[in-house]
Amino acid sequence: MTGLSQGFPPQLRLKKAAEFKKVFTNPVKSTDRYFTLLATPSDFGRPRIGLAIAKKMIRKAVHRNVIKRTVRESFRLQQQTMGSIDIVVLARKEALDAQPETLRKSLEKHWLKLVSKCASC
Repeated sequence: MTGLSQGFPPQLRLKKAAEFKKVFTNPVKSTDRYFTLLATPSDFGRPRIGLAIAKKMIRKAVHRNVIKRTVRESFRLQQQTMGSIDIVVLARKEALDAQPETLRKSLEKHWLKLVSKCASC
């Protein structure tokens, strides 16, 4: 894991529909008021993240983008402590009214929870 930088290169992103589908088929879940995170073990040797922030939940693009930036930044800072897992982040309507600091704290709890759950997979 020492080869990871603090950046967010394309290798750390889920991009293809098949990659998202793999996570959706048999996930480990972590849910709270703001987010639902789904995770599965990965063969890539590093954590990867995919964002599924629905227009139906967060209507305005400006608000969706704020949430996406917050999730990416939190992931970028925590990626060193994660194993080899693929994660999909789904936002809930309550995330719209929450402060970015509240969302970061929520995500930190999710990262820890998913790492411990996926370690046993």
